[in-house]
Amino acid sequence: QLQLVESGGGLVQPGGSLRLSCAASGFTSRYYIIGWFRQAPGKEREGVSCISSSGSNTNYAGSVKGRFTISRDNAKNTVYLKMNSLTPEDPAVYYCAARGLYSSDSCPLRDYLSWGQGTQVTVSS
Repeated sequence: QLQLVESGGGLVQPGGSLRLSCAASGFTSRYYIIGWFRQAPGKEREGVSCISSSGSNTNYAGSVKGRFTISRDNAKNTVYLKMNSLTPEDPAVYYCAARGLYSSDSCPLRDYLSWGQGTQVTVSS
């Protein structure tokens, strides 16, 4: 299975922005759907966003819709999550994950097979 490595986490002020990166190796990422998930202390893991293999279709959790943007650069084998207007409700360990292709070049936030190690996002004044 392919390997995924997240980076770009850190501490930002409320209202600030971060861009997370998910670098794939071992396989070419254009053959996979990539999703971002997060888990905060005391809460279960939740799906944040996903992007189809072509990059043409995306899904977002309602809590991040309009603030986060997922994109992919298949030539660089990298998927990004741009996070704007961060709030104290967004801190968590963020994970990227990969799964096989879905119908109609879409992406679901379920059934992911390979996971990265996670990157910490902290929002505090």
